Amino acid sequence: MDETGERCSTGVPGLDQVLHGGFVPGRSYMVSGRPGTGKTILGMHFLLEDPENALYVAFEEREKDIRANAAALGFDLGDVTILDLSPDAESFQSRMHYDVFEPPDVEEDITQHVVEAVDDLRPTRVFVDPLTQLRYFAPDDYQFRTEVAGFMSYLKDSDATVVFTTQPMPNMPDADLEFICDGSMDLGYAAKGRTLTVTKFRGSGFQGGIHTMRITSSGIAVYPELVPTVRSREFDADTMSTGISEMDSLLNGGIERGTVTVISGPSGVGKTTTGSQLMSAAAEHGGRSVIYMFEESTDTFTHRSESIGIPVREMMDAGTLDVVEVEPLAVSSDEFAYMVREEVEEKGTKVVMIDGISGYRLSIRGDDDELVRELHALCRYLRGMGVTTLLVDDVAPITGDFQPTSERISYLGDNILFLRYLELHGEINRAMGVLKMRTSDFERTLREFEIRSDGLHLGDPLTGLQGVLTGTPEYVEDRGE
Repeated sequence: MDETGERCSTGVPGLDQVLHGGFVPGRSYMVSGRPGTGKTILGMHFLLEDPENALYVAFEEREKDIRANAAALGFDLGDVTILDLSPDAESFQSRMHYDVFEPPDVEEDITQHVVEAVDDLRPTRVFVDPLTQLRYFAPDDYQFRTEVAGFMSYLKDSDATVVFTTQPMPNMPDADLEFICDGSMDLGYAAKGRTLTVTKFRGSGFQGGIHTMRITSSGIAVYPELVPTVRSREFDADTMSTGISEMDSLLNGGIERGTVTVISGPSGVGKTTTGSQLMSAAAEHGGRSVIYMFEESTDTFTHRSESIGIPVREMMDAGTLDVVEVEPLAVSSDEFAYMVREEVEEKGTKVVMIDGISGYRLSIRGDDDELVRELHALCRYLRGMGVTTLLVDDVAPITGDFQPTSERISYLGDNILFLRYLELHGEINRAMGVLKMRTSDFERTLREFEIRSDGLHLGDPLTGLQGVLTGTPEYVEDRGE
């Protein structure tokens, strides 16, 4: 397939990426979907890429309604030529009385008006909305397909790139129209919201999958499904210090750049604080970091961090750290992945922290299999870009049987740093340990740690205790005595 030629932009943010650059010029494309899925808005985006050479053939809506709807989205169709062939258009009714002409005569008259408009304007872009309206004027399906094929062939011979919409009905599917076009896409709905799926694209590859689409007050945006790739950005695989010597000892010097670290533990044990300490240390060594807060407000996080001496606000002012508050019920996993890609590819972000997996799970709107699949793709992408990734993972048990991570998440981490509550002498204490490091050895002991007003502190290894992982350890005698 030749993907090196010039492309015709769709005008829709994100869709050109799915189509590997946009439409192939001079070809025809079908956009299918139920009413309200955004087909007409997509067509407006397409026309506004070259409005002075654009023709809008309207079979359903009146011109004044089209322009009013476009204006509500901030679209100026002033330079777009609109051929109003809607059934209730006064100009159309004065030329063609549906109650007088037989359907074949009406169809022929409609085609003639389109031909005249194309010959006069010589457009480079044509949008037909919806093409299936012509079905009502054809005596049978064979005649409809024949006329539509000739119609599309004429438009393509005029060197125009054509986009047409269809509205499938239970008794009138539109699958028979795919044979006349060079590409097709379907707009619909899924658990994650509005979706766009490319089903055919002649002469080029495209990104498959079900992509998230959002309609806003300014039009359509497409968020391509994230596809992990092999390493695509060079980086120095050195070790990033945590900024705390005792934690560095646990981690055999720190965390290797470009790896994924899971910070796990029960609620309130200090996972986010530990993560923010690592982000602070990363900022001191240069490079930009970003924290995505799924479960806490930016103000609360900033206040908590500042109260223990982690200079979050100072780093934000210096541009080395950004804290982004994410509402998981309002953002799909595809939209979130798109946000992360912008940070990494456009702003050069080196460290990403997701706080936390429980909140991120809500954006998936699926089961645990979907969660693992989406997180796997995201982590593979970040690892391939040389980004150091921190995942904050909340595990349910406060004490009792040790659970290093939430279900099926552990394999994602190159490193697993776990936090644990301990009951010692009737007091609640905390411990930190390392369960896994793929790239190096690590300290096998646990260390007690505290969160004080001047930061995070770790103690000496807890070598005189057994049963630490149960949450209720006991002191043991020194076996050397």
